[in-house]
Amino acid sequence: MSKLSRWLPFLRWPRPTAALLRGEVAAALTVAVVMVPQSVAYAGLAGMPLVTGLYATFLPMVAAVLFSSSTRLSVGPSALSSVLVGASLLGLAEPGTAQWVALAVWLALLSGAMQLAVGASGSAWMLNLVSSPVLTGFSQAAAVLIIASQLPHLIGLKGSLASLLHGPAFDMEALAYGLVSVLLFDLGKRLLPRVPMVLLVLAASATLSAMTGYASRGSVVGLLPAGLPGLYWPTLPDWDTLRGLVAPAVVLALVSSMEMASSAKIESQRDGKRWDANQDLVGQGVGKLASAFSGSFPTSTSFSRSAITLYAGAKTGWATIAAVIIVLLVLLFLTPALYHVPTAVLSAVVVAAVMNLVKPRVFRALWQVDRVEAATAALTFVVTVLSAPHIYWGVLTGVLVVLAHFLFLRLHPRIIEVGLHPDGSMRDRHLWKLAPIAPQTYALRMDADLDFASATALERAVVEHLAAHPDTRHVCLFTQPINRIDATGVEVFGAITRLLQGRRIMLHVSGIKLPVERVLRKAGELKEGPLLRMYRTDAEALLAFGRVGAAPADDQALTIQPSSGSRSSGRP
Repeated sequence: MSKLSRWLPFLRWPRPTAALLRGEVAAALTVAVVMVPQSVAYAGLAGMPLVTGLYATFLPMVAAVLFSSSTRLSVGPSALSSVLVGASLLGLAEPGTAQWVALAVWLALLSGAMQLAVGASGSAWMLNLVSSPVLTGFSQAAAVLIIASQLPHLIGLKGSLASLLHGPAFDMEALAYGLVSVLLFDLGKRLLPRVPMVLLVLAASATLSAMTGYASRGSVVGLLPAGLPGLYWPTLPDWDTLRGLVAPAVVLALVSSMEMASSAKIESQRDGKRWDANQDLVGQGVGKLASAFSGSFPTSTSFSRSAITLYAGAKTGWATIAAVIIVLLVLLFLTPALYHVPTAVLSAVVVAAVMNLVKPRVFRALWQVDRVEAATAALTFVVTVLSAPHIYWGVLTGVLVVLAHFLFLRLHPRIIEVGLHPDGSMRDRHLWKLAPIAPQTYALRMDADLDFASATALERAVVEHLAAHPDTRHVCLFTQPINRIDATGVEVFGAITRLLQGRRIMLHVSGIKLPVERVLRKAGELKEGPLLRMYRTDAEALLAFGRVGAAPADDQALTIQPSSGSRSSGRP
C-alpha cells in the first residue's frame, strides 16, 4: 500500500467526515468565486474560446490533485501560462479558430509530457535552471505585456493601442464598465477582503448589460456552450510547426513548474512537511495532459488562488474536489449567466489579477543583493518585452545568461592565501592583513571542487606564487572545501606535486576528505614521503607549522615531523 500511495498520493488522504467536508466546501466556495471568472478571462488572454477556461479548470484540477503531494494547489489557467500560450501561437493560426485550439492542445501535450517525465525520473533539480532573477524579470515583463494587451478592451478603445496616436475612437460604455470594475476590485481587496467582489461585479455588470441591451451595441462574452468537454484528439501538425512548438513548450514547463513551486513551498512550510517536488511535477504534467484531451490549453498553478485556498482553511485535497464540483455545476447550468458580461469587465478581472505581479522594486532589491543577478533580471525583462509576441525568448535568454555566469564562476574559483586570524579562524591573508602562517610558506585554500573547471586555476595560483616568491620552502593546501575530484583534478594535483618535489618544496595537505583521498591514492598521487605531509585537521597543520616557525627558515624546516594526529600511515 505504501508503494502504491507513492504514485497515487490521494490514497493517503483522510477519510471524509461531516465536519471535515463542511470546512472543505466553505474553502472551495471561497476560491471558486475567484477561480471561475479568472478562468474565463484567462482563456481570452490565451486566444482560446472562453469556455475552454472552464474546461482547463475542471478535469485538469482533478487530475493534478490526485497525483500531487501538495493537495491545495489551485491548478488551472494562470496569467503567465495563458499569455505564453497566446504569444507562442501568434502567426501560426488565428486566435479562437480550430487550428489555434489544436496548436494550444499540442503545447499542453508537450509541456505536460516534459513535466511528467522530469517528475517520474526524479529530476526535479532541473527546476534550478530558472533562477529567481530570471523568473522575476520575465514575470514583470509579462505583467506589463498582459496589461497592455487588455487595455483596448478595458477602456473601450476601438482598435489597437497604436490608434491612440491618431484619432482614437472609444466605446464609452465599455470604458465605464472597465474602469469602474477595476476600481471596485481594488476597493474590495483593500477594504472588504472577505467580500467576493469579483463575483458581485460580474453579476452586477451582467444584469446592467442585459437591462440596457448592451449586447446589441458592445462586446459581451456571448453564448458559451453548456455541458462537459468531450474527448479531444488532436491531429498531428506538420514537422516544422511541431518543431516550432518545442521551445515555447519548454518555457511553459519551466515557468509552470516555478509557479507550482512557489505555492507548494508555502503549503509544505505551513504543514511542516518535506516538499516532494518530483511528485508535484507528476501532478502538473498529468493536469496538462488532462487539459489537452479536454480540448483546452496548458494549465499551471495560480499563486493567488492557491493562497486563497490555504487561508480559507482548506486542509486536504477534498477542498479541491469540492471546487471541481462547483465548476461542474457552472458548466452544466450557469454558462448562460455569463452571456451579458461585458468583455471590458473580463479585461478588468485580468488587469486586477496581474497588477499584483507588477513590483518594480524587486529590481532595486536584487541590485542590493547581487548586481549580476539584477542585470540578469533586467536583461530578461528587456528581451521579453522586445521579443513580443515570442516572449519565451526572454526566459531562454535569462537561462543562458545564468548558465554562462555559473560556468564563469566555476572556471574562476575563489582561491585565497590564508592566514591565522586572531579569532582562530583561517581567513584571506591579504584582505585581513594577516601574517603568513609560517616563514617561507604559501598556505592556500580553494573554495571549489578540484575538477576540470577549477584545476587549472589552482595550478596557476601555485606557479605564479612560486615565480613571485622563489624562496618559498613550504606549500600548504587546505582542502576542506574540496568535496570532489575528477581525472583532470588528479592530473593537476600530480603535476603540482612533481613541480614542488623538483624544487625541494614540501607539500602539506590539510583536512582532505575521504572521497578525494581515495581517488588520489588509487591514482598513486598521494604517496607520503619526505616532501609530503598530511594532516587530519587544520589545527594539526597549524600546530606543525608552529614548529616550523620556531625553526630556522632553511632546509632544516623540511625535517619537521607530522603531528600525532596526522595520517602518515596513509589511512583515512
